[in-house]
Amino acid sequence: MIVFLVISLYLMPVLAIIFCVNLVIIIKKVKEGLPTTFNTFLLTASFVLIVWSIAVTSFVN
Repeated sequence: MIVFLVISLYLMPVLAIIFCVNLVIIIKKVKEGLPTTFNTFLLTASFVLIVWSIAVTSFVN
């Protein structure tokens, strides 16, 4: 649980930036008809870490 506390305190801004940048890249790639597999993976992974760390941190406090 300490890991998610550290993620929510120190890595949350980084995860939020990764999420937003990949969302914009996916939108641009869909418009151009390019594959979006890697960016979709990064978007999903960052979103899962954000939500999971918020959920675990709320139980700890």
